Amino acid sequence: MKNLRNCYAAFLLFALLFVSATAWAQTDLQQKLSQISAITETRPLESTRFSEKYVTYFNQPLDHDHPEKGSFRQRVIVSHVGFDRPTVIVTEGYGAAYALNPKYREELSELLDANMIFVEYRYFLESTPEPKDWQYLTAENSADDLHAVRNAFKSIYPGKWIATGISKGGQTTLLYRTFYPDDVDISVPYVAPLCYAAEDGRHEPFLKKVSTPQDRKRIEDFQLEVLKRKATLLPRFEKYCDEKGLKFRAPVEEIYDYCVLEYSFALWQWGSPVNSIPATTAPDDEIFAHLLDISNPDYFIADSPTASFFVQAARELGYYGYDTKPFKKYLSIQSSKAYLHRLMLPEELKDMPFDKTLSKKITEFLKKNDPRMIFIYGQNDPWTAAGVTWLKGKKNIHVFVEPGGSHRARISTLPEAEKKQAMELINEWLK
Repeated sequence: MKNLRNCYAAFLLFALLFVSATAWAQTDLQQKLSQISAITETRPLESTRFSEKYVTYFNQPLDHDHPEKGSFRQRVIVSHVGFDRPTVIVTEGYGAAYALNPKYREELSELLDANMIFVEYRYFLESTPEPKDWQYLTAENSADDLHAVRNAFKSIYPGKWIATGISKGGQTTLLYRTFYPDDVDISVPYVAPLCYAAEDGRHEPFLKKVSTPQDRKRIEDFQLEVLKRKATLLPRFEKYCDEKGLKFRAPVEEIYDYCVLEYSFALWQWGSPVNSIPATTAPDDEIFAHLLDISNPDYFIADSPTASFFVQAARELGYYGYDTKPFKKYLSIQSSKAYLHRLMLPEELKDMPFDKTLSKKITEFLKKNDPRMIFIYGQNDPWTAAGVTWLKGKKNIHVFVEPGGSHRARISTLPEAEKKQAMELINEWLK
Protein backbone atom coordinates (compact mmCIF):
# COMPACT_ATOMS: atom_id res chain seq x y z
CA MET A 1 0.00 0.00 0.00
CA LYS A 2 2.93 2.28 0.84
CA ASN A 3 4.47 1.57 -2.57
CA LEU A 4 1.15 2.41 -4.21
CA ARG A 5 1.03 5.76 -2.39
CA ASN A 6 4.62 6.47 -3.43
CA CYS A 7 3.81 5.64 -7.06
CA TYR A 8 0.73 7.87 -6.92
CA ALA A 9 2.74 10.74 -5.41
CA ALA A 10 5.40 10.31 -8.08
CA PHE A 11 2.72 10.34 -10.77
CA LEU A 12 1.20 13.56 -9.40
CA LEU A 13 4.63 15.19 -9.29
CA PHE A 14 5.31 14.13 -12.88
CA ALA A 15 1.92 15.43 -14.03
CA LEU A 16 2.50 18.75 -12.26
CA LEU A 17 5.94 19.10 -13.81
CA PHE A 18 4.53 18.19 -17.25
CA VAL A 19 1.76 20.77 -17.02
CA SER A 20 4.20 23.38 -15.79
CA ALA A 21 6.63 22.59 -18.58
CA THR A 22 3.85 22.77 -21.15
CA ALA A 23 2.67 26.14 -19.84
CA TRP A 24 6.26 27.36 -19.74
CA ALA A 25 6.75 26.23 -23.35
CA GLN A 26 3.81 28.33 -24.52
CA THR A 27 4.66 31.68 -26.07
CA ASP A 28 3.25 34.89 -24.63
CA LEU A 29 0.85 35.10 -27.55
CA GLN A 30 -0.41 31.55 -27.06
CA GLN A 31 -1.09 32.27 -23.42
CA LYS A 32 -2.94 35.47 -24.31
CA LEU A 33 -5.01 33.66 -26.96
CA SER A 34 -5.96 30.99 -24.43
CA GLN A 35 -7.47 33.73 -22.24
CA ILE A 36 -9.93 34.92 -24.92
CA SER A 37 -13.17 33.20 -23.94
CA ALA A 38 -14.74 33.45 -27.40
CA ILE A 39 -11.93 31.39 -28.97
CA THR A 40 -12.90 27.72 -28.93
CA GLU A 41 -9.87 26.35 -30.76
CA THR A 42 -6.35 27.48 -31.71
CA ARG A 43 -3.92 25.72 -34.04
CA PRO A 44 -0.39 26.81 -35.05
CA LEU A 45 0.33 27.56 -38.70
CA GLU A 46 3.56 27.69 -40.65
CA SER A 47 4.72 31.12 -41.79
CA THR A 48 7.77 32.46 -43.58
CA ARG A 49 6.53 36.03 -43.05
CA PHE A 50 5.63 36.20 -39.35
CA SER A 51 7.29 35.05 -36.13
CA GLU A 52 4.06 33.29 -35.08
CA LYS A 53 0.86 32.42 -36.92
CA TYR A 54 -2.31 30.68 -35.70
CA VAL A 55 -5.75 29.81 -36.95
CA THR A 56 -8.38 30.39 -34.30
CA TYR A 57 -12.11 29.79 -34.19
CA PHE A 58 -14.40 32.37 -32.60
CA ASN A 59 -17.81 31.59 -31.21
CA GLN A 60 -20.06 34.24 -32.78
CA PRO A 61 -23.82 34.83 -32.43
CA LEU A 62 -25.85 34.26 -35.57
CA ASP A 63 -27.65 37.47 -34.69
CA HIS A 64 -25.68 39.80 -32.44
CA ASP A 65 -28.88 41.54 -31.32
CA HIS A 66 -30.40 38.19 -30.33
CA PRO A 67 -27.69 35.82 -29.06
CA GLU A 68 -30.36 33.31 -28.09
CA LYS A 69 -30.88 32.57 -31.81
CA GLY A 70 -27.73 30.43 -31.83
CA SER A 71 -24.09 30.69 -32.81
CA PHE A 72 -21.48 29.59 -35.34
CA ARG A 73 -17.70 29.24 -35.55
CA GLN A 74 -15.84 31.99 -37.38
CA ARG A 75 -12.31 31.37 -38.62
CA VAL A 76 -9.81 34.09 -37.66
CA ILE A 77 -6.12 33.91 -38.58
CA VAL A 78 -3.66 35.64 -36.26
CA SER A 79 -0.23 36.60 -37.64
CA HIS A 80 2.15 38.09 -35.10
CA VAL A 81 5.00 40.58 -35.40
CA GLY A 82 5.08 42.21 -31.98
CA PHE A 83 2.80 43.46 -29.22
CA ASP A 84 4.15 46.97 -29.75
CA ARG A 85 3.38 47.04 -33.49
CA PRO A 86 0.25 48.37 -35.28
CA THR A 87 -2.38 45.78 -36.17
CA VAL A 88 -4.07 45.33 -39.53
CA ILE A 89 -7.50 43.70 -39.41
CA VAL A 90 -8.30 42.23 -42.82
CA THR A 91 -12.05 42.45 -43.40
CA GLU A 92 -12.18 39.64 -45.93
CA GLY A 93 -15.41 39.52 -47.93
CA TYR A 94 -15.18 35.82 -48.76
CA GLY A 95 -13.26 32.78 -47.48
CA ALA A 96 -9.93 32.86 -45.68
CA ALA A 97 -8.32 29.72 -47.12
CA TYR A 98 -5.66 31.58 -49.13
CA ALA A 99 -4.44 33.38 -46.00
CA LEU A 100 -3.33 30.01 -44.55
CA ASN A 101 -0.47 29.97 -47.05
CA PRO A 102 2.88 30.24 -45.18
CA LYS A 103 4.00 32.92 -47.64
CA TYR A 104 0.87 35.08 -47.44
CA ARG A 105 1.10 38.63 -46.13
CA GLU A 106 -1.37 41.41 -46.81
CA GLU A 107 0.03 44.59 -48.40
CA LEU A 108 -0.36 47.02 -45.48
CA SER A 109 0.88 44.51 -42.94
CA GLU A 110 4.05 44.19 -44.98
CA LEU A 111 4.49 47.91 -45.68
CA LEU A 112 4.03 48.79 -42.00
CA ASP A 113 5.55 45.63 -40.45
CA ALA A 114 2.26 45.18 -38.62
CA ASN A 115 0.40 42.31 -37.00
CA MET A 116 -2.42 40.85 -39.08
CA ILE A 117 -5.82 39.65 -37.90
CA PHE A 118 -7.55 38.04 -40.88
CA VAL A 119 -11.30 37.52 -40.45
CA GLU A 120 -13.18 35.10 -42.69
CA TYR A 121 -16.62 36.42 -43.66
CA ARG A 122 -19.64 34.71 -42.17
CA TYR A 123 -21.33 32.11 -44.45
CA PHE A 124 -18.09 31.35 -46.33
CA LEU A 125 -16.01 28.15 -46.09
CA GLU A 126 -15.34 27.20 -42.46
CA SER A 127 -17.37 30.14 -41.13
CA THR A 128 -20.67 28.80 -42.48
CA PRO A 129 -23.45 28.19 -39.93
CA GLU A 130 -25.27 24.90 -39.95
CA PRO A 131 -28.06 25.01 -40.94
CA LYS A 132 -27.49 27.87 -43.38
CA ASP A 133 -30.29 30.22 -42.38
CA TRP A 134 -29.94 33.12 -44.86
CA GLN A 135 -31.75 35.67 -42.67
CA TYR A 136 -28.62 36.17 -40.55
CA LEU A 137 -26.35 36.97 -43.50
CA THR A 138 -26.45 40.75 -43.17
CA ALA A 139 -23.92 43.56 -43.41
CA GLU A 140 -24.71 44.67 -39.88
CA ASN A 141 -24.04 41.21 -38.46
CA SER A 142 -20.75 41.09 -40.36
CA ALA A 143 -19.76 44.43 -38.82
CA ASP A 144 -20.73 43.08 -35.40
CA ASP A 145 -18.47 40.06 -36.04
CA LEU A 146 -15.53 42.34 -36.73
CA HIS A 147 -16.30 44.46 -33.68
CA ALA A 148 -16.27 41.35 -31.48
CA VAL A 149 -12.96 40.15 -32.93
CA ARG A 150 -11.36 43.57 -32.59
CA ASN A 151 -12.50 43.88 -28.97
CA ALA A 152 -11.08 40.45 -28.16
CA PHE A 153 -7.65 41.36 -29.55
CA LYS A 154 -7.44 45.00 -28.47
CA SER A 155 -5.91 44.09 -25.09
CA ILE A 156 -3.27 41.95 -26.85
CA TYR A 157 -2.50 44.58 -29.47
CA PRO A 158 -3.09 47.99 -27.81
CA GLY A 159 -1.46 50.04 -30.59
CA LYS A 160 -3.05 51.64 -33.65
CA TRP A 161 -5.48 49.55 -35.73
CA ILE A 162 -6.02 49.64 -39.49
CA ALA A 163 -8.92 47.95 -41.28
CA THR A 164 -8.47 46.94 -44.90
CA GLY A 165 -10.07 44.69 -47.48
CA ILE A 166 -10.28 44.12 -51.24
CA SER A 167 -13.42 44.29 -53.41
CA LYS A 168 -16.25 42.84 -51.28
CA GLY A 169 -13.70 42.93 -48.47
CA GLY A 170 -13.28 46.64 -49.23
CA GLN A 171 -17.05 47.07 -48.98
CA THR A 172 -16.78 45.34 -45.62
CA THR A 173 -14.04 47.75 -44.51
CA LEU A 174 -16.35 50.61 -45.45
CA LEU A 175 -19.47 49.30 -43.74
CA TYR A 176 -17.45 48.31 -40.66
CA ARG A 177 -16.24 51.92 -40.33
CA THR A 178 -19.82 53.11 -40.78
CA PHE A 179 -21.26 50.90 -38.04
CA TYR A 180 -18.25 51.23 -35.70
CA PRO A 181 -16.51 54.54 -36.50
CA ASP A 182 -14.18 54.37 -33.48
CA ASP A 183 -13.05 50.73 -33.71
CA VAL A 184 -10.03 51.44 -35.90
CA ASP A 185 -7.75 54.42 -36.45
CA ILE A 186 -7.43 54.06 -40.23
CA SER A 187 -9.46 52.34 -42.96
CA VAL A 188 -8.05 51.42 -46.38
CA PRO A 189 -10.71 49.90 -48.68
CA TYR A 190 -9.32 48.65 -51.99
CA VAL A 191 -11.55 48.78 -55.13
CA ALA A 192 -14.66 49.00 -52.93
CA PRO A 193 -17.97 49.72 -54.68
CA LEU A 194 -20.91 51.43 -53.01
CA CYS A 195 -23.85 50.21 -55.07
CA TYR A 196 -27.36 51.56 -54.80
CA ALA A 197 -29.38 48.69 -56.31
CA ALA A 198 -29.22 45.04 -57.35
CA GLU A 199 -28.54 46.43 -60.83
CA ASP A 200 -26.94 49.74 -59.93
CA GLY A 201 -27.10 51.33 -63.40
CA ARG A 202 -23.75 53.15 -63.40
CA HIS A 203 -21.61 50.30 -64.71
CA GLU A 204 -23.10 50.07 -68.20
CA PRO A 205 -22.48 53.77 -69.06
CA PHE A 206 -18.99 53.42 -67.58
CA LEU A 207 -18.17 50.62 -70.02
CA LYS A 208 -19.23 52.86 -72.91
CA LYS A 209 -16.57 55.41 -71.98
CA VAL A 210 -13.72 53.33 -70.58
CA SER A 211 -10.31 53.51 -72.31
CA THR A 212 -10.39 54.44 -76.03
CA PRO A 213 -13.04 54.09 -78.76
CA GLN A 214 -10.68 51.71 -80.58
CA ASP A 215 -10.41 49.42 -77.55
CA ARG A 216 -14.13 49.43 -76.94
CA LYS A 217 -14.83 48.61 -80.59
CA ARG A 218 -12.42 45.69 -80.53
CA ILE A 219 -14.20 44.29 -77.47
CA GLU A 220 -17.69 44.73 -78.92
CA ASP A 221 -16.62 43.24 -82.26
CA PHE A 222 -15.36 40.15 -80.45
CA GLN A 223 -18.61 39.80 -78.50
CA LEU A 224 -20.63 40.10 -81.70
CA GLU A 225 -18.41 37.54 -83.42
CA VAL A 226 -18.97 35.01 -80.63
CA LEU A 227 -22.73 35.50 -81.03
CA LYS A 228 -22.57 35.25 -84.82
CA ARG A 229 -20.71 31.93 -84.49
CA LYS A 230 -23.26 30.49 -82.08
CA ALA A 231 -24.27 27.74 -84.50
CA THR A 232 -20.77 26.26 -84.42
CA LEU A 233 -19.59 27.31 -80.95
CA LEU A 234 -22.71 26.50 -78.89
CA PRO A 235 -22.35 22.69 -79.25
CA ARG A 236 -18.74 23.04 -78.14
CA PHE A 237 -19.85 25.25 -75.25
CA GLU A 238 -22.48 22.70 -74.20
CA LYS A 239 -19.94 19.87 -74.33
CA TYR A 240 -17.52 21.90 -72.21
CA CYS A 241 -20.21 22.50 -69.57
CA ASP A 242 -21.17 18.81 -69.52
CA GLU A 243 -17.56 17.70 -69.15
CA LYS A 244 -17.01 20.14 -66.29
CA GLY A 245 -20.28 19.12 -64.62
CA LEU A 246 -21.62 22.69 -64.71
CA LYS A 247 -25.32 22.96 -63.88
CA PHE A 248 -27.40 26.07 -64.47
CA ARG A 249 -30.83 27.50 -63.67
CA ALA A 250 -31.38 28.49 -67.30
CA PRO A 251 -30.95 26.78 -70.70
CA VAL A 252 -27.33 26.49 -71.81
CA GLU A 253 -27.91 28.76 -74.83
CA GLU A 254 -28.90 31.56 -72.48
CA ILE A 255 -25.78 30.95 -70.39
CA TYR A 256 -23.78 31.28 -73.62
CA ASP A 257 -25.38 34.70 -74.15
CA TYR A 258 -24.68 35.75 -70.57
CA CYS A 259 -21.01 34.81 -70.96
CA VAL A 260 -20.86 37.18 -73.94
CA LEU A 261 -22.57 39.96 -71.97
CA GLU A 262 -20.24 39.43 -69.00
CA TYR A 263 -17.14 39.43 -71.23
CA SER A 264 -16.51 43.19 -71.38
CA PHE A 265 -17.01 43.66 -67.63
CA ALA A 266 -14.68 40.77 -66.81
CA LEU A 267 -11.98 41.88 -69.25
CA TRP A 268 -11.78 45.40 -67.83
CA GLN A 269 -12.19 44.26 -64.23
CA TRP A 270 -9.09 42.07 -64.34
CA GLY A 271 -7.05 44.23 -66.69
CA SER A 272 -6.69 41.69 -69.49
CA PRO A 273 -4.79 43.29 -72.40
CA VAL A 274 -7.08 44.37 -75.22
CA ASN A 275 -4.40 43.32 -77.70
CA SER A 276 -4.86 39.73 -76.49
CA ILE A 277 -8.34 39.63 -78.07
CA PRO A 278 -8.35 37.41 -81.17
CA ALA A 279 -9.20 38.96 -84.52
CA THR A 280 -12.75 38.38 -85.74
CA THR A 281 -11.22 36.24 -88.50
CA ALA A 282 -9.50 33.91 -86.00
CA PRO A 283 -10.41 30.19 -86.04
CA ASP A 284 -13.13 28.81 -83.77
CA ASP A 285 -10.60 27.23 -81.41
CA GLU A 286 -8.95 30.56 -80.68
CA ILE A 287 -12.22 32.47 -80.30
CA PHE A 288 -13.68 29.84 -77.99
CA ALA A 289 -10.56 29.50 -75.82
CA HIS A 290 -10.36 33.26 -75.32
CA LEU A 291 -14.04 33.53 -74.35
CA LEU A 292 -13.62 30.83 -71.71
CA ASP A 293 -10.44 32.44 -70.44
CA ILE A 294 -12.13 35.80 -69.83
CA SER A 295 -15.78 34.89 -69.20
CA ASN A 296 -16.16 31.29 -68.08
CA PRO A 297 -19.63 29.79 -67.62
CA ASP A 298 -18.73 28.55 -64.14
CA TYR A 299 -19.56 32.08 -62.99
CA PHE A 300 -23.25 31.38 -63.66
CA ILE A 301 -23.60 27.94 -62.08
CA ALA A 302 -26.42 27.05 -59.74
CA ASP A 303 -25.38 26.43 -56.13
CA SER A 304 -22.18 28.41 -56.59
CA PRO A 305 -19.53 28.27 -53.85
CA THR A 306 -19.92 32.06 -53.74
CA ALA A 307 -23.73 31.93 -53.43
CA SER A 308 -23.43 33.81 -50.14
CA PHE A 309 -21.96 36.75 -52.03
CA PHE A 310 -24.81 36.77 -54.55
CA VAL A 311 -27.34 36.66 -51.70
CA GLN A 312 -25.79 39.76 -50.15
CA ALA A 313 -25.50 41.53 -53.51
CA ALA A 314 -29.20 40.99 -54.14
CA ARG A 315 -30.18 41.84 -50.55
CA GLU A 316 -28.19 45.00 -49.76
CA LEU A 317 -24.68 45.24 -51.26
CA GLY A 318 -25.83 45.75 -54.85
CA TYR A 319 -24.49 44.59 -58.20
CA TYR A 320 -24.44 45.51 -61.89
CA GLY A 321 -26.54 44.95 -64.99
CA TYR A 322 -25.83 44.40 -68.70
CA ASP A 323 -26.40 46.52 -71.78
CA THR A 324 -28.04 44.15 -74.28
CA LYS A 325 -28.80 46.72 -77.01
CA PRO A 326 -25.72 46.18 -79.23
CA PHE A 327 -26.36 42.42 -79.25
CA LYS A 328 -30.17 42.24 -79.31
CA LYS A 329 -30.28 40.73 -82.81
CA TYR A 330 -28.28 37.67 -81.76
CA LEU A 331 -29.44 37.02 -78.19
CA SER A 332 -31.77 34.19 -77.19
CA ILE A 333 -32.77 36.08 -74.02
CA GLN A 334 -35.42 38.78 -74.21
CA SER A 335 -33.95 40.74 -71.31
CA SER A 336 -31.11 40.42 -68.80
CA LYS A 337 -33.07 42.19 -66.06
CA ALA A 338 -33.04 40.38 -62.71
CA TYR A 339 -30.45 37.87 -63.99
CA LEU A 340 -28.84 37.80 -60.52
CA HIS A 341 -32.06 36.52 -58.93
CA ARG A 342 -32.84 34.15 -61.76
CA LEU A 343 -29.43 32.56 -62.19
CA MET A 344 -27.44 32.89 -58.98
CA LEU A 345 -29.71 32.98 -55.94
CA PRO A 346 -30.95 29.94 -54.01
CA GLU A 347 -34.43 29.04 -55.17
CA GLU A 348 -36.07 30.19 -51.93
CA LEU A 349 -34.58 33.70 -52.32
CA LYS A 350 -35.25 34.38 -55.98
CA ASP A 351 -37.93 36.99 -55.16
CA MET A 352 -35.91 38.76 -52.47
CA PRO A 353 -36.21 42.58 -52.72
CA PHE A 354 -33.23 44.93 -52.51
CA ASP A 355 -32.97 47.02 -49.34
CA LYS A 356 -31.37 50.46 -49.85
CA THR A 357 -30.96 51.10 -46.12
CA LEU A 358 -27.28 50.10 -46.05
CA SER A 359 -26.16 52.20 -49.04
CA LYS A 360 -28.04 55.21 -47.66
CA LYS A 361 -26.47 54.74 -44.23
CA ILE A 362 -22.93 54.50 -45.68
CA THR A 363 -23.45 57.47 -48.02
CA GLU A 364 -24.76 59.63 -45.19
CA PHE A 365 -21.85 58.58 -42.97
CA LEU A 366 -19.27 59.57 -45.60
CA LYS A 367 -20.95 62.90 -46.32
CA LYS A 368 -21.33 63.94 -42.68
CA ASN A 369 -18.05 62.60 -41.31
CA ASP A 370 -14.38 62.72 -42.17
CA PRO A 371 -12.68 59.61 -40.77
CA ARG A 372 -9.10 58.74 -41.69
CA MET A 373 -9.69 56.66 -44.80
CA ILE A 374 -7.80 55.97 -48.02
CA PHE A 375 -9.72 54.55 -50.99
CA ILE A 376 -7.84 52.88 -53.84
CA TYR A 377 -9.47 52.35 -57.26
CA GLY A 378 -8.44 51.36 -60.78
CA GLN A 379 -9.34 53.79 -63.56
CA ASN A 380 -10.55 51.07 -65.97
CA ASP A 381 -12.17 48.82 -63.37
CA PRO A 382 -15.96 48.79 -63.94
CA TRP A 383 -16.47 48.65 -60.16
CA THR A 384 -15.03 52.16 -60.00
CA ALA A 385 -18.31 53.31 -61.57
CA ALA A 386 -19.86 52.68 -58.14
CA GLY A 387 -16.84 53.91 -56.21
CA VAL A 388 -16.82 56.89 -53.86
CA THR A 389 -14.83 59.02 -56.29
CA TRP A 390 -17.50 61.70 -55.79
CA LEU A 391 -16.15 62.46 -52.30
CA LYS A 392 -14.56 65.92 -52.43
CA GLY A 393 -13.25 68.50 -49.99
CA LYS A 394 -12.45 66.16 -47.13
CA LYS A 395 -9.38 66.62 -44.95
CA ASN A 396 -8.96 62.98 -43.94
CA ILE A 397 -10.72 60.96 -46.63
CA HIS A 398 -8.48 60.53 -49.68
CA VAL A 399 -9.33 58.77 -52.94
CA PHE A 400 -6.57 57.51 -55.23
CA VAL A 401 -7.27 56.18 -58.72
CA GLU A 402 -4.56 54.20 -60.51
CA PRO A 403 -4.33 55.42 -64.15
CA GLY A 404 -5.34 52.57 -66.45
CA GLY A 405 -5.70 50.39 -63.36
CA SER A 406 -7.99 47.42 -62.88
CA HIS A 407 -9.52 45.59 -59.90
CA ARG A 408 -5.94 44.72 -58.97
CA ALA A 409 -5.20 48.35 -57.99
CA ARG A 410 -3.28 48.61 -54.72
CA ILE A 411 -1.08 51.18 -52.98
CA SER A 412 1.93 49.47 -54.55
CA THR A 413 0.50 49.88 -58.08
CA LEU A 414 -0.12 53.63 -57.77
CA PRO A 415 2.22 56.07 -59.53
CA GLU A 416 5.22 56.84 -57.32
CA ALA A 417 4.01 60.29 -56.20
CA GLU A 418 0.56 58.99 -55.15
CA LYS A 419 2.08 55.94 -53.48
CA LYS A 420 4.37 58.20 -51.47
CA GLN A 421 1.46 60.48 -50.53
CA ALA A 422 -0.69 57.56 -49.36
CA MET A 423 2.07 56.08 -47.22
CA GLU A 424 2.99 59.46 -45.74
CA LEU A 425 -0.64 59.93 -44.69
CA ILE A 426 -0.80 56.51 -43.08
CA ASN A 427 2.51 56.89 -41.28
CA GLU A 428 1.49 60.32 -40.00
CA TRP A 429 -1.81 58.91 -38.72
CA LEU A 430 0.04 56.08 -36.96
CA LYS A 431 2.07 58.51 -34.82
